[in-house]
Amino acid sequence: MKPRIILAKLAAVGACAMLLTACASSQMPISPANDDVDAAPPPPTVTPNGSNQEQAAACDLEAIQYAIGEPFDEAMGSQLQSESSTRQARVLRPGEAATMDHRPDRLNIHLDDQDVIEELRCG
Repeated sequence: MKPRIILAKLAAVGACAMLLTACASSQMPISPANDDVDAAPPPPTVTPNGSNQEQAAACDLEAIQYAIGEPFDEAMGSQLQSESSTRQARVLRPGEAATMDHRPDRLNIHLDDQDVIEELRCG
């Protein structure tokens, strides 16, 4: 057999052995008590700002349902924000990007292609 072929085979076997060794030694760290539990810290607890009752009162959709189907302008936006008791209003037109964060005190005004109010949501 040619020396080059022998060297290529030995290199391939060595590479496989190194890969297997790397896979076998890459274990998750265990806790100091050695009880086979991952040593990762527990997830943080998230508490909402204010009570559920305060959050529910932060956006009053019932007071502004009359606006669905009406043409939108800046004055209408201010009026809806005031009547819904929200801290901010966000206008969303078709195809526009919007963040997915939930804010109970925000009014989302969804418009159609002709700037007619299609839907009103809190969050």
